[in-house]
Amino acid sequence: MVFAKIVETEKEYEDAIHIRRKVFVEEQDVPLHLELDEYDMKSTHFVAYDGDTPFGAGRIRIAEPHVGKVERVCILPKYRGKHLGNLMMDCMEKYALDHQFKKLKLNAQSQALPFYEKRGYTITSPEFLEANIPHRAMEKEL
Repeated sequence: MVFAKIVETEKEYEDAIHIRRKVFVEEQDVPLHLELDEYDMKSTHFVAYDGDTPFGAGRIRIAEPHVGKVERVCILPKYRGKHLGNLMMDCMEKYALDHQFKKLKLNAQSQALPFYEKRGYTITSPEFLEANIPHRAMEKEL
């Protein structure tokens, strides 16, 4: 069974961090000190599983009143191309709606812009580098 959920236990948190390390640190060469940051303790984390096997992660933090910042959304390579990023985002957006967020913001890697645009996010910035990876700021009214 494939599902995404809010992290509720230490094991689920460790699973989410493991996925982020695999994707961002190992695959994309993001320095560990940039990937794991001061916002981890202030964020609500999410993890996706295929049975007992974690394959996706993400987090939301409060950016300003009623505005959430979606961050660190990632899926392991073997699970990509199967619409499982949508599973993660559905879970995260449901959380945002349940907590009366009015808007979500994110910094999308430029290669992921079409994914977020299909979900209703609009580009709000020129391209910029974050951890040496091209990004664009995006947002979505809820």
